[in-house]
Amino acid sequence: MKPRVIFEDENLLVLDKPFSWVVNEAGTTGSTPVVQTWLKENFDYSLAGSRDERSGIVHRLDKDTSGILIVAKNLDSFRNLQLQFEERKVKKKYIALAHGRIDQKAGEVKVPVGRLPWNRERFGVLPGGRDSQTSYKVISYYQKGINYYTLVELEPRTGRTHQIRIHLKYLGYPIVADSFYAGRKTARKDRDFCPRLFLHAKEITFLHPVSGKNVRIRSELPDDLNKTLDLLEKLP
Repeated sequence: MKPRVIFEDENLLVLDKPFSWVVNEAGTTGSTPVVQTWLKENFDYSLAGSRDERSGIVHRLDKDTSGILIVAKNLDSFRNLQLQFEERKVKKKYIALAHGRIDQKAGEVKVPVGRLPWNRERFGVLPGGRDSQTSYKVISYYQKGINYYTLVELEPRTGRTHQIRIHLKYLGYPIVADSFYAGRKTARKDRDFCPRLFLHAKEITFLHPVSGKNVRIRSELPDDLNKTLDLLEKLP
């Protein structure tokens, strides 16, 4: 599966990124498909071949997270959108399936996060780390055997690496099939019914860099994640 264009004009591309695609080129990607390379090979806008501006990719998504990704076609739009992200004017919403039943229907997580000194590949809640904030609300509950799950919508106010995954683990409800933060053993069992990390960037709202008008883009839950929900019993 390749990225899908869900919005385009002379200044912007908005993509629906599949899971398992890396966003930016790097020496460690190997044979993994890369969005930046795909843009360079398939589009001809002014920033497509720009290494410094990452082909106009304004922000990032984890490799195993699917969903909305904004690409600027020119330098002015790129800088405008970057500034909106820096000033936290961009609103993003994600959907995740978490282990357990989150009884508090809505809430907020505010904790410092950073790279773990004892495992440089992982991030976590860390005293002295960078501030991070995510609000959430419960959508619905599910059950499979003796196990309960919560479908939850999340809105990160900051953009730290693995932020949503860390915050749900901190609450005690790690995301289904998250080998980093739910644990490898749990993630392996999850893959009996869920093929990959159940985290999807479902909506983004920002100001158009030229017109200044409010733009809201949505992405439907992918088929593989919908099929996962179909395998569970939805609770009233």
